[in-house]
Amino acid sequence: AYVDLATDTPSIISAKQLNPNAKELSYNNYNDADGALELITEFDRPAAAVIKHTNPAGCATASSLSDAYADALSTDAMSAFGGIVALNRRCDAATAEQIIESFKEVVIAPTYSDQAIDILTQKENLRILAIGPLDQLHTSSSSATAAHEKHLRGGRLVQQRDDWVPSISDLDIVTDTSPTESQLETMCFAWRVLKHVKSNGIVLATDTQTVGIGMGQVSRVDAVRLATMKADEHAEEKGPVGSVMASDAFFPFPDGVETALDAGVAAVVQPGGSVNDDDVISACDAQDVPMAFTGHRCFRHD
Repeated sequence: AYVDLATDTPSIISAKQLNPNAKELSYNNYNDADGALELITEFDRPAAAVIKHTNPAGCATASSLSDAYADALSTDAMSAFGGIVALNRRCDAATAEQIIESFKEVVIAPTYSDQAIDILTQKENLRILAIGPLDQLHTSSSSATAAHEKHLRGGRLVQQRDDWVPSISDLDIVTDTSPTESQLETMCFAWRVLKHVKSNGIVLATDTQTVGIGMGQVSRVDAVRLATMKADEHAEEKGPVGSVMASDAFFPFPDGVETALDAGVAAVVQPGGSVNDDDVISACDAQDVPMAFTGHRCFRHD
């Protein structure tokens, strides 16, 4: 790992490992941990996420950190095995106890209580990273936080970071049925998670917790099928019925929405912009399901 001396913002590179006798971070550990940090800083409320191969296996916010972690893990505990845990609050003993119940590679938090460290170090090779105050990530003017780079053979791509997230007032309701206030709030939560899912990406959520995530599919309808399958078969004590579906780009045909509605999805948020938007809207109207357009896509490919 190389240190960028041009920035002093909290990062995985500069994080302090509290158990230096554990094994070193691997290339994939660094990559996944960085993705986990990016996701967890989306939220102001206590939040937890589990990342696997740079995709979230689950994410949630709650009134307490331990509840947020439990909700995040219950999205897909099987896929979370061997993943990276990220927390946006001081890790306490209650949360640490849950983390060590299953195999994890790395845990990231701003700080840790002494009890939490004692608990986490029971797992010999669980790397414990203290990031420091996360509010600096939102206030830094460093170019390192303003642009995203991808190295290519012979050069590199540079683009502005995707910092946009919708507020309720940004959502354009395009169906005859309007979302409830709770559904609108869930749409905004799901979009913050969706930004960190590889395209084609679909997030199913209820309240402020994920219930199913479909990522990295070359067909959008397959991403929907994956998300609903995971919600139905992998999620604990929750499922697709009654959930909100968020899509990172428009639905080119009604089949993606129809598949979601057949699984019990109760509301949809997506960018809009397809030549077949009217057909997709009609599919929702036929079942009195609300849908909102954001006018933005996230469409993550790196």
